[in-house]
Formats: sequence, C-alpha cells, structure tokens
Amino acid sequence: MNPRQLLSISPVMPVVVLERLADAVPLARSLWAGGIGVLEVTLRTPVALAAVRAIRDAIPEICVGVGTVTTADELAQAIDAGAGFAVSPGATSQLLEAARASALPFVPGVMSASEVMAARDAGFDTLKLFPARAAGGVALLKALAGPFPDVMFCPTGGIDLDSAPAYLALSNVGCVGGSWLAPAAALASGDWPAIEALARGARGLRAAPPGATR
Repeated sequence: MNPRQLLSISPVMPVVVLERLADAVPLARSLWAGGIGVLEVTLRTPVALAAVRAIRDAIPEICVGVGTVTTADELAQAIDAGAGFAVSPGATSQLLEAARASALPFVPGVMSASEVMAARDAGFDTLKLFPARAAGGVALLKALAGPFPDVMFCPTGGIDLDSAPAYLALSNVGCVGGSWLAPAAALASGDWPAIEALARGARGLRAAPPGATR
C-alpha cells in the first residue's frame, strides 16, 4: 500500500489518543463495525505502541498506523510495532530521509507552500496539512492546488463532522483526519455503540476523490 491508497481507505482517518491499553481493541472493533478501515494511534501516551500491536493482532482487517511521529527513532519504533503507516505533524530532513529509506507508508506534515516544496523534493507527494484550520483550512488547500496539482492532502486539526464535507469536496483532499470519532468521554466510559455510530456518520461523508489511489 502506498500513501495515496492509504488516504482512499475511508473519508475520515480517526486520530486516536489512548490512555488505556484495554480500550484499544474495543475501539478498533467499533470503528471497523461502523465502516472505518483505518485509524491513527498518536504517540502521545505510554500505551500507544502496545495499542498498535494489540489492534494489529486482533483485527488484521483494519489498517492501524502511528501518528505524532517526530523523530527517526519514533519512526523505527512504529515499524517495530508493526504499524501499517506513520504520520508526522511536521517534517525534518532527518525524518524524511529515514522515512524514504523505510518501506513504511509515511505521510509527513506541512503547513506552508515552502514545506510542501521541501517534502515533494524529498519524494513525498501525499501530505498531512496540520494544523489544518489554524493554517488556513479550505482556503489554503484551494490556494495550494494551483502550484501543486500533483500533491494530495489529509488535512487534520480543528476538523469536525460539520466542517469535514467542505474539505472532502476539494480535489486535492484524499481524506481528513479527525479526533471526533473517538471522543475522550466515550473512551472513558467505554461507550462503544456511540463510537460505532460516529464512525457510520463519518463513513457516509463520501468516498475518496478520483485519483486518490494512484
């Protein structure tokens, strides 16, 4: 699987912060039951890598990756955990070099035209716009489409169910990242039916645009 194919799995890529390892598999099962075939577990808690392993082993059908990767060492840890992909909030030359040397699908984060150019020069044309809303949102993505018609984005940050359709309507958006599919309150209470319902709502937004699987 390449990064373009990754963005075509579901219109929304859940961005998940897991505080308890025990929540990992039930959460993934709920997302899968709701029609979401991909999720990003962020490296913001001590259980993140163990959660990736648990989900990978219990539900091999779902594509589970690691987010908030900021160093080459963290990328190596994601690979060791069996992640299906990795996502970063930004990109350094060292991280891009490590990602290019690995076989793991990698989506580096950008928030400006200069950063898009640097990532593209390093061989990456499927990128995460982060933080999307703060960086300029839909207006910025429309502006970037002109000079970078070959680049596909996964905007993440400040996007919810109400704002997602405007992003997904853009030709250079393959999917959006969203934390609203796994709200902290639902995770804390183990409300898996609620998360499944949120997943069903997100799955119905739309399929990825033509060309996203190139």
